[in-house]
Amino acid sequence: MIYAVIAAGGIGSRMGNLEKPKQYLTLNNKPIIVHTVEKFYVNSAFKKIIILCPDQWVSYTNNILSKHLPENDRVVVIKGGATRNETIMNAIRYIESTDGLDDETVIVTHDAVRPFVTARIIDENIEGALTYGATDTVVPATDTIVESLDKQVISSIPNRSNLYQGQTPQAFRAKELKELYESLTEEEKDILTDACKIFSMKGRPVRLIQGEVHNIKITYPYDLRVAKALLDEGNAD
Repeated sequence: MIYAVIAAGGIGSRMGNLEKPKQYLTLNNKPIIVHTVEKFYVNSAFKKIIILCPDQWVSYTNNILSKHLPENDRVVVIKGGATRNETIMNAIRYIESTDGLDDETVIVTHDAVRPFVTARIIDENIEGALTYGATDTVVPATDTIVESLDKQVISSIPNRSNLYQGQTPQAFRAKELKELYESLTEEEKDILTDACKIFSMKGRPVRLIQGEVHNIKITYPYDLRVAKALLDEGNAD
């Protein structure tokens, strides 16, 4: 079975908005999170779309989804974790408790504030996870990347042709991800950046899926303006 896991734990501090987290800001008459969930809801491959948010926003999230997606029987809103990876683990535990986990259970994880993900990206993540076990959506790096270990002077300038910028979705065989995560030490968990690193730390391959430049993450006020422009130009699909 295949599940979408939408991480909606951000508080929007970089957006400069203190009233509500950024995923609930309105984008062309709909909250950003609704635009995102719609992209997964129209895909019949998903048994459920699991949305994880802070406990105090669960009821609010349910209300806005009921308003904008009245036939949302496949949508479930639950409490997230203290970190992104613990949030994903909460989703896996929910799946395990309701439907059980087997080797074919796949989760497609995505940021609630990336509303421009395409059907092609979603489908390729599903196929990649079923075939390879884990996937990461990326685009080639266009800027030169500079590394500085002391934050004062350049330590190295990696070859840009080998570098990519990570997006989401990321997709995984859920049972394998859970087993790998539970095998990590607390020190290893502390240095995690995302779930793909769990696989790479354990020597498991992660298949790259070609992303899209317009699959942006809405983080700053400027991103919100870009998102509005993309919707106005009809590039949301």
